[in-house]
Amino acid sequence: MTTTGRAPLDGAAAGVLFVTAGLAANRLLRPDAPTREKLATYESGVDPVGRGWSQTQVRYYLYAFLYVLFAVDAVFLFPWATVVRDFGWATVAEMGVFLGVLAVGLLHAWRRGALRWQ
Repeated sequence: MTTTGRAPLDGAAAGVLFVTAGLAANRLLRPDAPTREKLATYESGVDPVGRGWSQTQVRYYLYAFLYVLFAVDAVFLFPWATVVRDFGWATVAEMGVFLGVLAVGLLHAWRRGALRWQ
């Protein structure tokens, strides 16, 4: 029992009930008028033409991966910048190692020609 005298599962049961009630209300209140046009497959708002499979070049995935890598870097840098004074030089050294690893990865991608748009 918690200090309020209620079991912790009461909140979980209320959450499950709330979600179930919302989904049931959605199902009852939404319009249901499927047509051939609504059920047709489309991609990016364009009707598919030709075969259903096409090859995508790897460079798009590489740029997306590099973007995610440096976005994660920013996620770690901003909170670190707020507490660096409290923890001293040890955190500066740890962040230096972190940025060094990222720099080595960027240098490797650059040398391999991964950043060159062809």
